[in-house]
Amino acid sequence: MADRLERLADLAVHGANVQPGQVLMVTGEIGNEDVARAVAAAGYRRGAKFVDVDYFDPYVKRARIENADPGSLDFVPRWYGTRMVDHAEDEGARVTLATLTAPNLMDDLDKTLVGRDMLPRVKELTKIVGDRSTNWCIVPAPHRAWATIVYPDLDEDAAYERLWDELEHVLRLDDGDAANAWDERMAVLRDAAERLTARSFDAIELRGPGTELSIGMLPTHRWWAADFTRADGLRHLPNLPTEEVFTTPDPLRTNGHVTSTKPLALRDGTIVRGLRVRFENGVAVEIDAAENGDTLKSLLDIDEGARRLGELALVDRQGRIGPLGTVFYNTLLDENAASHIALGAGFKFLVDEEVVPRVNESGQHIDFMIGSNEVEVDGITADGERIPVLRGGDWQI
Repeated sequence: MADRLERLADLAVHGANVQPGQVLMVTGEIGNEDVARAVAAAGYRRGAKFVDVDYFDPYVKRARIENADPGSLDFVPRWYGTRMVDHAEDEGARVTLATLTAPNLMDDLDKTLVGRDMLPRVKELTKIVGDRSTNWCIVPAPHRAWATIVYPDLDEDAAYERLWDELEHVLRLDDGDAANAWDERMAVLRDAAERLTARSFDAIELRGPGTELSIGMLPTHRWWAADFTRADGLRHLPNLPTEEVFTTPDPLRTNGHVTSTKPLALRDGTIVRGLRVRFENGVAVEIDAAENGDTLKSLLDIDEGARRLGELALVDRQGRIGPLGTVFYNTLLDENAASHIALGAGFKFLVDEEVVPRVNESGQHIDFMIGSNEVEVDGITADGERIPVLRGGDWQI
């Protein structure tokens, strides 16, 4: 147990590229104490001068929704955001633990009320990411409750061990030298991003079961792998594992309909299944789901930009997550098994300065999965030529 915790923690601080003298902020949930403590120790070994661990408790969120004045549910204390901003201004490092400690906890509550409380996310985080002021990494944190949702046919102990086994595989912790393994994978993803950027497509179209979607591209848009540099050039890997290449689309030019190919697990543990969205001129005008669609719609009421696209990400089938066939009910993992889009904030650093004002702005950013080997992806040139991009999950360019 200690060995695998230590290896996970070492990879987390490697991904964040924690520097000597930095303040490391670790965020997770109650129930992730073992992983958080291991990350704290790894951070101090790398020279962090202080590690600040912040735990979110979904049961306290439930208590608020059950008992508080409904009109107060969108209130977030000012110091929540100030804390994040101050940490960013000091050029701190962040490790976020992605987990599911209380799945379906909110299922019996009024879905419109659940969505009004956006915590644990704070809107200031969108600007911090866009400004590239911190070096950060999100990694999965195993939990027994999460494991029983992913592997319902196994008993709790067996499910927990299988979750650990599969996470070690997709994180390349079973590779002997995970850091080097990720350097090699990132080189492949950067190459795919460069090839897409060179095409300068005017639009991307996706077609598959329940999906016919056209997404317009912004001029000067660039595709990136999740291999970031801080504004001052410090490299970090924001998501581990990662298998995507992504860009920021034109928020005014998405049209058509799309059906999710995997469940969406929201940050409070709510699981949205069977999601269907229809877009007109960039706006998600219809949002329906087999389960918990009203919660998602409430989360998108934060501002006008939340119903427009801020991200399009393409994922091939050569990564380690998709071939497992496992639905992890965790966006960090599931979004790297299949192509996806995100409602809400875009990434201003993916376009040239003169185009920045056109990038979508929002305090929200919610990814959901729309890709599979059955979904065909084409690039549309400015003169209308259609060029295959993904077929059967394989790159065509």
